[in-house]
Amino acid sequence: MDFIKKNIPGILVCILIAIPAFYLGKMFPIIGGPVFAILIGMLICMFWTNHGAAGAGIKFTSKKVLQYAVILLGFGLNLNVIFLTAKESLPIIISTIATSLIVSFAMCKIFELPTKLATLIGVGSSICGGSAIAATAPVIKANDEEIGQAISVVFFFNVVAALVFPTLGDIIGMSHDAVAFGIFAGTAVNDTSSVTAAASTWDSMFSLGHDTLDKAVTVKLTRTLAIIPIVLCLSVWYAKRHNVSEQERVSRLKIINLVPSFIIMFIIAALITTIAVYYGVDASVFRPFKDVSLFFIIMAMAAIGLNCNIVKLIKTGFMPIMLGLACWLSITAVCLVIQYEINIW
Repeated sequence: MDFIKKNIPGILVCILIAIPAFYLGKMFPIIGGPVFAILIGMLICMFWTNHGAAGAGIKFTSKKVLQYAVILLGFGLNLNVIFLTAKESLPIIISTIATSLIVSFAMCKIFELPTKLATLIGVGSSICGGSAIAATAPVIKANDEEIGQAISVVFFFNVVAALVFPTLGDIIGMSHDAVAFGIFAGTAVNDTSSVTAAASTWDSMFSLGHDTLDKAVTVKLTRTLAIIPIVLCLSVWYAKRHNVSEQERVSRLKIINLVPSFIIMFIIAALITTIAVYYGVDASVFRPFKDVSLFFIIMAMAAIGLNCNIVKLIKTGFMPIMLGLACWLSITAVCLVIQYEINIW
């Protein structure tokens, strides 16, 4: 009962935005429902900065409902497809992560940016946005202001990617199938929300059903697992620089805190589908899960738009924004070049 009282106002707001966004996406598939939801949310946020009683529900929708959407996507995905996609995209994932971390390190040294802030932006840009920042922050003992700045910067370029990448892919001549753009979105966009928005838009543009979304999310979740080795390495580095005891370092590195639970649930959902199909269940049985997932994604995009305060971002400072831009552009360029060289598009 307390959950309903606390969250229902915000959830209803997101539903009210999601319904017209869903139909606008049907009318204008080149834009897509998720992008319409983000834009409507951002527009409302300009005039409605204090969400009041709706705040909790909006936050719940942007985080939990999005995770439920990803879990539902697992139904209908065969594990064999997941393994093949991960293998195909692994060189690009490694290259883009390395690029972002190198760029953030170089700019940190050249422009004398705060080390912890640069680390958070580099990790957030290269792996999975807020989740990576949340996992990294306690390891390097970042303060709330640094965490807030990093999340604001990374979040802004998430939204830009969701709006720009589908059109960019078409302009540069990317093949109008699910493979090329799915890998591009899954490796060049850092947050699950923007990955799903960009991939859904591509599906709408070329009537691909859920194929690009499936591909992009699978690549993205493979990339998310990079949190584990990256955070382990940062822990060792921080411990050496600050004389942190081994016991204290290990206490902050529980695997359960590093791997988001929705990734595990996504894999379980895919496992259920794999077993069901093996025993003769028609794959079309799982289609309703994907349809619900798409509406959940649009709801989550509405919530994200409602939390996108451009004024607050500008106040974070010029150089952190430039660092985020440099990481974002370098990841995009490296991803496109590698995909082109190995003939993915």
